[in-house]
Amino acid sequence: MRRPWLAALAPYAWLLVFFAFPFLLVAKLSLSHTVLAMPPYAPQLDLSQGHAGLRHFVHQLSFETYARLTADRLYLSAYLSSLRFAGLATAILLAIGYPIAYGMSRFAPTQRRVLLMAVILPFWTSFLIRIYAWIAILKPAGLLNQALAVLHIAPLSLLNTDAAVIIGLVYAYLPFMVLPLYAVLEKHDESLIEAAQDLGCTPTGAFWRVTFPLSLPGVAAGALLCFIPMVGEFVIPDLLGGSGTLMLGRTIWTEFFATRDWPAASAVAIALLATLALPIALFQRQQAKVLS
Repeated sequence: MRRPWLAALAPYAWLLVFFAFPFLLVAKLSLSHTVLAMPPYAPQLDLSQGHAGLRHFVHQLSFETYARLTADRLYLSAYLSSLRFAGLATAILLAIGYPIAYGMSRFAPTQRRVLLMAVILPFWTSFLIRIYAWIAILKPAGLLNQALAVLHIAPLSLLNTDAAVIIGLVYAYLPFMVLPLYAVLEKHDESLIEAAQDLGCTPTGAFWRVTFPLSLPGVAAGALLCFIPMVGEFVIPDLLGGSGTLMLGRTIWTEFFATRDWPAASAVAIALLATLALPIALFQRQQAKVLS
C-alpha cells in the first residue's frame, strides 16, 4: 500500500530537527538572564519536578534582555551598520553581476558552460583561504600596493577598513548574484526584443522595457541570496575589518564567547532573524502573485 505522505514527512522532519528545535532553543535563551554559573544563564528546566517545575521555569522567563538591547546603543549601531554594509554590497553586486550574467546569456550554449564554470570555480577553494588571500592583497606591503608602486602611485591603506569589508563581501558573494540572474536571462525569448525593435524601440529602450522587467525575479532572488547572509556575516568583517567595524555577526560572537552573555547573543540573533524574515515573506508574496 502506497503512502505518499511519508515522502512529504522528510522535509518537515529536516526543518523540525535543524530549524525549529534550534530556533526554539535560541528563543528560550533570549528570554533567560545571565548568571555566573555553567551554563551561564537561568532559569533551567527541571522536569523531575513535573508541572510545578515547568510552571516555575515559565514564570522565570522575561523580555528583560530585549529591553536591554533597545536601551544599549551598541546593539542598535551594530544592527544599522550590518544593514548598511549588506545594502551597499548588494547594490554593488547587482551593478557588477547583472552585466556579467547578461553577457554570459548572449554567448553560444557551449561557451556559456565554460563561463558558468568560471563563475562556480571559486567554490572549489576554501572560503577562509580566499579571504586570507585578500589580506595578502590589501595589507600595506601587499600585492596591491606593490603593483601601485610599479605604476608610481601612492600606496593605499585598505586593510582593517570598511572599504576592505565591502571588497570582501562583493568578492565572496558575487557568484550568488550572477547565478540567479543568469538562470533568468538565458531563458529570455529573443523574439520579444526583435518585436520591440520592430515597434520602434532602440536596443537600449528594448533592454529597459523588455529584458530588465522580465529579469526582476532574478534580481530579487540574487539580492536576497546576497543580502540575507551578509547581514549576519562574521568571517569577512573579523578578518578584513578593523576593530571599529561593527556588525551583528561579530557582536553575537563577542557576546557568546567573550562576555558569555548568552541571552543577549540569542536576543540579537532572534532580532536578526525577524528582520530577515520580512524581505523573504515579501518575495514569496510577490512570487505567488506572479504565478497566479
